[in-house]
Amino acid sequence: MITGALRETGRLFALAAEVSRAVFRRPFQFREFTQQFWFVASVTILPAALVSIPFGAVIALQVGSLTQQLGAQSFTGGASVLAVVQQASPLIVALLIAGAGGSAICADLGSRTIREELDAMEVMGVSPVQRLVVPRVLAAMGVAVLLNGLVSVVGILGGYFFNVVMQGGTPGAYLSSFSALAQLPDLYVSELKALVFGFIAGIVAAYRGLNPRGGPKGVGDAVNQSVVITFLLLFFVNMVMTAVYLRIVPPKGG
Repeated sequence: MITGALRETGRLFALAAEVSRAVFRRPFQFREFTQQFWFVASVTILPAALVSIPFGAVIALQVGSLTQQLGAQSFTGGASVLAVVQQASPLIVALLIAGAGGSAICADLGSRTIREELDAMEVMGVSPVQRLVVPRVLAAMGVAVLLNGLVSVVGILGGYFFNVVMQGGTPGAYLSSFSALAQLPDLYVSELKALVFGFIAGIVAAYRGLNPRGGPKGVGDAVNQSVVITFLLLFFVNMVMTAVYLRIVPPKGG
């Protein structure tokens, strides 16, 4: 079991390296990239906006309740906004990219694999990775970065509404605490997380789609496995990136 897990991990990293190299090869499949970008965006924009509202509200309510107990209500806005921007927004985007876009990518590539379309492409001298995988991975990365901004804005607005309206906070204190605690690197690391998470979601979905087992049933199993594996990797990578960021970038005023 351990040997098999290590072998699968090595193949996954090999595919990631091959995709990274193939990005700079020509010709670039711009039409395929555009189609995949629009598809992934169309299936994730509305769910991301809807999910970000309760996330922002829950964070604002919880942080507001905690700061009220500690007598630090003036820092509610900064703490809740930082939580949304640094942690909640990239994870929401990544989970939706993996669950909606990644599952579709895995199913598409898996169906092509069992129909032996990819073998036919290789016989004709066409690289399936460059022709099919690279545009899909880049589309997932691009949508994740752009969607991260939307989710951050909607989540912050939702947190602002619930903190000011439901908890009796003041708009001025909410905004002033945000400007006092937040800094540009917080936004940079959020976008970097979204970019890395989109890459992971696209690579895992493509890998499982290229390696289904057992015909059509194997494609369905591969889709489920891709989503689960992506979720596990995302939370681990998020922990590592957050720890590194907090070590490298000092808090504002620190």
